[in-house]
Amino acid sequence: MNELDHANPEHGIQNTDSELKTQNSELRTQNSELPNFHMNKKTIILSLFFIFSVNGFIYAENASDSIAAKPSIIQQVANWYEDHMNYYTITLLMAVESSFVPFPSEVVIPPAAFIASKEDSHLNIYLVVLFGTIGALIGAYVNYFLALWLGRPLLYKLADTKAGKMLLLSSDKIKKAEAYFQKHGNISTFIGRLISVIRQWISVPAGLAKMNLLAFSFYTFLGAGIWNAILAILGVVLHQQKDIIMKYSHVIGYGILVIAVIVGSIYLYRYLRKRKKNKT
Repeated sequence: MNELDHANPEHGIQNTDSELKTQNSELRTQNSELPNFHMNKKTIILSLFFIFSVNGFIYAENASDSIAAKPSIIQQVANWYEDHMNYYTITLLMAVESSFVPFPSEVVIPPAAFIASKEDSHLNIYLVVLFGTIGALIGAYVNYFLALWLGRPLLYKLADTKAGKMLLLSSDKIKKAEAYFQKHGNISTFIGRLISVIRQWISVPAGLAKMNLLAFSFYTFLGAGIWNAILAILGVVLHQQKDIIMKYSHVIGYGILVIAVIVGSIYLYRYLRKRKKNKT
C-alpha cells in the first residue's frame, strides 16, 4: 500500500466501488446485447399444452399398430357400462341428472338401451325406460321440494352465493324457468322435460308456485318418459350400427381426442385472457 493510501484509507474503498460499478455497467451492456426471451405465463402454458398435445399425437401414431390389437377407448367404456349398468344405476344416475347437479341423460339411457338390445343382455329395454323415468321423477322432486321449502327469497339468495354457484344455480336460470312456467302454466312441466336447457330447472318454479303434487308428478313422469323413450331408440339404432362403430372406434377415439385438445386450448386461452383483464 503506498503512502497516499496510508494517508487516505478511504481511497482504496472508493477505488473498489468504482471498479464494481464499471463491472456492473459492462454486464448490463452484455445483457442488453442478448436477445430478449421474456415470455408471459399465458405463452408458457399454451406452449407446454401444445407440446404435450403434439407428443401425444406422435406417440399415438407410432403406437397405432400395437393399439390396434387393444380395446379402444370406446370399447373400454362400453365394457365398463356393461359390467356396471343395472336398474339401480340407471335410477340413481337419472335422479342426479334431473336434479340441480349437471349430468346429461344422454350418457345414461342410450348406453343402457344399447346393452339391452343384445340377445343375452341382463337388461330389458322397457324397464330401462321405466326406471330411467322413475329416477328423473325422483330428481325432479328434489328441485320441487327445495323450491317449496326455501321459498323465492331464500332460493334467489342461495343462487347468488358460492354454494349456489358450486351447484350451478343462478338467479338468471331461475328467472328464465319462472318466466317459462308463468307463460305456459302447469303444462310447462311436461313441455319443459323435452327441452334440454329447461329440463332441470322447470321443477323449481313449479315448487315456488306450489303446483299440485299429483299434477306435477303426472306431467313430469309423462315428459321424462317420452324423452327417455327417444334416447332409448337412439341406443337401439347405435346397437344396429355397432359393427361400423367398432370398426372405426380408434378413429372416433382420435377424433374425440382432437376435439378435446381444441376445446381445452380455447378454454385455457379464454381463461388466461380473462384473468389478465381482471388483473389490469
